[in-house]
Amino acid sequence: MAKKQIKEKSIEETLWESANKLRGSVEPSEYKHVVLSLIFLKYAYDRFTERRNELVAEGKEQFADNPVFYNAKNVFYLEPESRWDFLIENAKQNDIAIKIDKALAKVEESNPTLKGALPSNYYAGLSLDRTKLAALLDEINKIDTLRDPEHDLMGRVYEYFLGKFAIAEGKGKGEYYTPKTIVNLIAEMIEPYRGKIYDPCCGSGGMFVQSMKFIEAHHGNKRDISVYGQEYTNTTYKLAKMNLAIRGIACNMGEMAADTFHNDQHKDLKADFIMANPPFNQKA
Repeated sequence: MAKKQIKEKSIEETLWESANKLRGSVEPSEYKHVVLSLIFLKYAYDRFTERRNELVAEGKEQFADNPVFYNAKNVFYLEPESRWDFLIENAKQNDIAIKIDKALAKVEESNPTLKGALPSNYYAGLSLDRTKLAALLDEINKIDTLRDPEHDLMGRVYEYFLGKFAIAEGKGKGEYYTPKTIVNLIAEMIEPYRGKIYDPCCGSGGMFVQSMKFIEAHHGNKRDISVYGQEYTNTTYKLAKMNLAIRGIACNMGEMAADTFHNDQHKDLKADFIMANPPFNQKA
């Protein structure tokens, strides 16, 4: 009898199973905030390590702790206590949730472009099961983002999780996630090759991600595009900033999460393209 071939699980599927192990410790609606922030920290660390090794190889080791030499290459500078290897070393400690909170705070403090993007004092307040959190850290640690020069692996994982969270949460999913097929259709219709793109209800930033993919697919220049957005829900605002940071997309999303209709943070903007999927399922 021929042996049945076992399909290897994708990184996305493995991570999703690990996230599901949080069940009982965390509400399903909280998964995305718990998991995606950790994925972001792993991504940031891999890029930081890559840049640090480059500086050493170039004989610039004296600049290895200078944030300027990282920011110039679109890489986030990380203090020792905000680096992924430090979290892995302490993954089984009783205070790992506090250490994760401190790591996120330090990353934001060291990188002004991330202001308002990362959760603050979040993990310690969740009463997470320490062993389940350690297991999740171990799974995320297996992702090698450096094997993907375009960094699309992390973007792909992020997109997969957003879609799974939307399905799991059901009602209200339109608040932060628009199906990829719809976003792709909008980008193909308006053909945003150059100019200013604006999404007044940007959710987790999917419209911007797909616009950049459209430009790359048609051999355009991403520098010809400026991105502006606004999001009402604070947690979704943070998801969008992380999502765009992983993709290396610079975006002006205003100073804070705010309702576009009652607190427009881009009043003087004259946009060339407006892409939006307003949350029609929400009451005014």
